[in-house]
Order: sequence, then C-alpha cells, then structure tokens
Amino acid sequence: MSSKEEFLGHLLELRNRLLKIVVGIFVVMLALVPFANDIYQFLASPLLLALPDGGQMIATEVTTPFFVPLKVVMLAAFIISSPYTLYQIWAFIAPGLYANERHLVAPLVISSVFLFLCGMAFAYFLVFPVVFGFITSTAPDGVAVMTDIGKYLDFTISLFIAFSLAFETPVAVVLMVTAGMVSVVALKQARSYVIVGAFVIGAIITPPDIISQFMLAIPIWMLYEIGILVASVIEQKKHHQYEHQS
Repeated sequence: MSSKEEFLGHLLELRNRLLKIVVGIFVVMLALVPFANDIYQFLASPLLLALPDGGQMIATEVTTPFFVPLKVVMLAAFIISSPYTLYQIWAFIAPGLYANERHLVAPLVISSVFLFLCGMAFAYFLVFPVVFGFITSTAPDGVAVMTDIGKYLDFTISLFIAFSLAFETPVAVVLMVTAGMVSVVALKQARSYVIVGAFVIGAIITPPDIISQFMLAIPIWMLYEIGILVASVIEQKKHHQYEHQS
C-alpha cells in the first residue's frame, strides 16, 4: 500500500469515527429531549433554592424558553455519551501506539473523564450553592434578583469548564513528566508558584467572594500534589525498568 493510499485510509477511518461520535451524541440527545425542562430545572435548582421567597428566573428573549433547555440537553448528551466518544477516539489512535503507550494512555483517558465529571459535580453540589447564596444575599434592598435563564446557563457552563479543567491537573502533570517536558524535582520546586497561580486563577474565574475562590484554588493545589505523587511512581517504574534492561 502506497503512502497516499495509507493516508486516505486514515482519513476515511477518522471520518467514520467522527460520524459515529456525532451519531452517538445525537441519539442520546433525542432520548433526552422529552425531559429537557426537567433537566434544566435540575441545573437551575441551586439558584432557585438561593432566591428569596417569590424569586424566580426570567426569559428576556422570545425563543429563550425553547432553546435554553435544548442547549442543556445537548450538554447532557455530550457528557453521557463521553465514554462512547472516548472509545471511538481510542479505537482510532490505538493501532499507532506502542504497547507501553497503550498501557499508559488507557488509564489517563479513564482518569481524565472521571476527573472531568468530578469537577462538574464539585461545582454543582458545593460551589453553586455558595456562589448563588453570596450573590443573592448581597442584593440591595428593593432589588429583585431575577436572572435570565440564558445568562444563567452561560454562567454555569463557564464554571463547569473552569472546575472540570482544574480537576484535570493531575493528568496534565503526569503527561508532562511522561513526555519528558519536566521532571518531578522541577515540579516540586515550582510548588510555591503553582499555589500562587491557583489563587490568582480562583480570583479571576470565580465570583468575588473569597470562599468560592478558595474552593477553586485549594483543589488545584491538592490535585497538583496528587499529580506529583503519581508522576513519581511512574518515573520510579521507568527507572527500575531501565536498570533491569541494562
């Protein structure tokens, strides 16, 4: 097989995998559409519970009551179908990996999905009540807090992304050490800078209350330490294998 035919074969395989991913997300989305309003109600409950008696959310655009729950369904479908999506990605890249790379990639992919979902759960169950409680409690007298459902969705998605990416810190640390970009010793020496950076990120991304800032910064720091521990174990195993081979 010529290099051109091999390249076209890879493109065809990539197209088929991407098509299967899209179909998987679409199927899950169709199954969730009848429950769109219920799913949005679940997403909005942290704010609704924080609102004073009689408080409610509003829709300022004509099409917002239809499209916002639909966007939430798309987000839920993407999350639910993520194991199938990752399987398709794995099936595409696995033939080109060495055996030792396959043994490392699979745990990293699984742990990255797990940590991503943990970040979302942490934001929803712990951060959202604190953030919305703070926001509603600081409203001046005579000001009715009535958030637009579209803006609420944008705000929650931004926090979901921030905390989910923050929870990927151990995976990023392990990948950098495995790729030889940095050593475990250098990571330990950079600990103080990482701690300061974590609090700066927390101050920028989260609302202005100090509690939510700590709720982002502390997990980044702790997960960074976990990443160092895991990377140390991997580095020691590599060193032992090298000594055994030599």
